[in-house]
Amino acid sequence: MGTESGSDLSPSLGNVLFDVWLAARATTALVDDAVRASGLNADEFAVYSVLAATDGMAPSDLARWMSAPATTVSSYIGRFTRRGHVRRVPNPEDGRSYLVQLTEAGRAAHLDAGRGFLPLLDEVTRRLGPDADEMHERLAVLHRILAGAADSSPEAGPPSEGHA
Repeated sequence: MGTESGSDLSPSLGNVLFDVWLAARATTALVDDAVRASGLNADEFAVYSVLAATDGMAPSDLARWMSAPATTVSSYIGRFTRRGHVRRVPNPEDGRSYLVQLTEAGRAAHLDAGRGFLPLLDEVTRRLGPDADEMHERLAVLHRILAGAADSSPEAGPPSEGHA
């Protein structure tokens, strides 16, 4: 019933979650290589990209966006703060919490990493050809589904309607 070596396995194992995992691993490796010279890794570049697109983000919002526990986000914020790449500013909406913002040095690091990332993005987009926009849309839908599945996990409370 089994195989003698892992090389005999189907590249997809026949399910979408394994395929997404494989694609995520390959993406992380490629982006790590593309941005390495900047001093950032793929995950850090993604977080810097989100922060660069905002005027600041609450750690809880960042955790939700990253699908990560608060402790992971806190670790990232601490590391980025020690680099001088982020600062904490009072949240104007409540005054008790704070927002995380990229500093000028953080924006410069993000820009530097982007110089390595953009050629990779262009190459992947070129290879996808006319399907690139549709792929982007389908992945956004998949992300919403996966986030919804996480929200309806047993730890998150009772399942929503329609779940078996």
